[in-house]
Amino acid sequence: MTANAIETHDVFQAIADPTRRKVLQLLVEKELPISEISSHFPMSRTAVAKHLRILSEANLVSSRKMGREKRYRLQPESFNELKQWLTYFERFWENKLSKLRYVVENDDEVTLDIHPKHDE
Repeated sequence: MTANAIETHDVFQAIADPTRRKVLQLLVEKELPISEISSHFPMSRTAVAKHLRILSEANLVSSRKMGREKRYRLQPESFNELKQWLTYFERFWENKLSKLRYVVENDDEVTLDIHPKHDE
């Protein structure tokens, strides 16, 4: 498995959790300290810190020290890699659906008989 495949796998594991997806949504607008992030969840600050660690390990968020607090922000580069990976599959399905659309719209003679005929 390549390093890029491993990173993509880590990203998918990280975004599989609904709490982590909500954390990412919170960080879209601006960087936030853990205290503010934690205020949006019915869990301890320690639990939120674990989610942030997983997101950091997947390179989806980074942190920096500002005074006595740590502030978290999105890492847009990682989202670009994820988007490129997903775009491959988007092209695949668009191609398949275009072919199906062509067959449906342009071939009046094709009929799909889903019930086999029985000899009488």
